[in-house]
Parts: sequence; structure tokens; C-alpha cells
Amino acid sequence: MKPGFVYIMTNKNNTVLYTGVTSNLPKKVYEHKGKFFELSFTSKYNVNKLIYWESFQEIGDAFFREKQIKAGSRKKKIDLINSINPEWRDLAEDIKEIMNPY
Repeated sequence: MKPGFVYIMTNKNNTVLYTGVTSNLPKKVYEHKGKFFELSFTSKYNVNKLIYWESFQEIGDAFFREKQIKAGSRKKKIDLINSINPEWRDLAEDIKEIMNPY
């Protein structure tokens, strides 16, 4: 089975939170930043800054975690982000090589 990632992205003012799941995080972040899907929520609200992510050995676990995060309040999401990224810096550069096995 494929690995999976759950992630949270925001806009430049940190006012919009978007939680998603994918099997290829670098590719997905690239798509969000490039607004590949013009009519999507993330394109409409300029959500292009990766601020939180978790990895899983199986994508099914990532889907389960995504549901947990989405079910939580905005405050819980903010607390989660602050637990690993209190500056809310863009983590996109940090994940460029995570899909590379070597």
C-alpha cells in the first residue's frame, strides 16, 4: 500500500486553514502553490503555505487522521500547528526530498 500524508496549509495572512491528504506531499504542495486547479478552494483563497504535516506508512491511516483533524475546532488545529511550527513558517522547502528513497 502507498504511504500517506496529512497536511495543513494557509494563506499569507494565516487566516484560512485547509487540511488535506495525499500520497505525494511535495507534488501536492507544488500544485497548491501553482494553483493547478483554478476553481479549487485553495486557489480561490490563495492557500499556498504549508504549515503542518504528518506522514503515515499507509494512506488509509492518513485519511483517518485527516478526519480527526477536520472534526476538531479551529483552536485545536492552531494548537496542533503551534506544537511543531510556532512561527507558522512555510515548510515547503523542508519536504522537497521526502519522496526520494536515497
